[in-house]
Amino acid sequence: MEIDIDHELAVVDRRVQQAGDQAAAQVARVGRISGRAASPDGGIVVEVAPGGLLTDVRLEPSALAADMETLARQITVLADRATRLAGGNMYNALAPVVGDKDLESLGYVPVEDEQADADADFGDPLKQGRRRP
Repeated sequence: MEIDIDHELAVVDRRVQQAGDQAAAQVARVGRISGRAASPDGGIVVEVAPGGLLTDVRLEPSALAADMETLARQITVLADRATRLAGGNMYNALAPVVGDKDLESLGYVPVEDEQADADADFGDPLKQGRRRP
C-alpha cells in the first residue's frame, strides 16, 4: 500500500488551519486574556498577557514608601503570579477547542487556588513555596 504524502500533508494542513480558526474564534468570543495580581494592601497592581508580557503596573503612593529593591521584588512576585493566572485564563479560554495536552505543552495549565500563593511570603520571591510551570 502506497501512501500519498501530498494528500496526507494536505489533510494535516487542513486540520491545523481548522484548529487555528477555532482557537481564534474562541479568543475573539472570550475577549482580551490577561492575568492580574495585586499586593495584599492593593498598593501595587500588575497585569500581564499570557506568556508574561507586562501590560500594566499601577503603584499607589504607599508602594513608593518601600526602598526600590523591595518594590522591584514585590513587582516581580506579582508579575509571576499574574503570569500563572494569565496562563490559566488562556487554558480556560482555549480548552473547549484545543486539547488539554496541546495547551499544557505550550505552558498553559489550569490554575489551582491562587489564595495559597497570595498568602505566601510577599517580600521574597525565593520563599514563594511551590512554583508552577
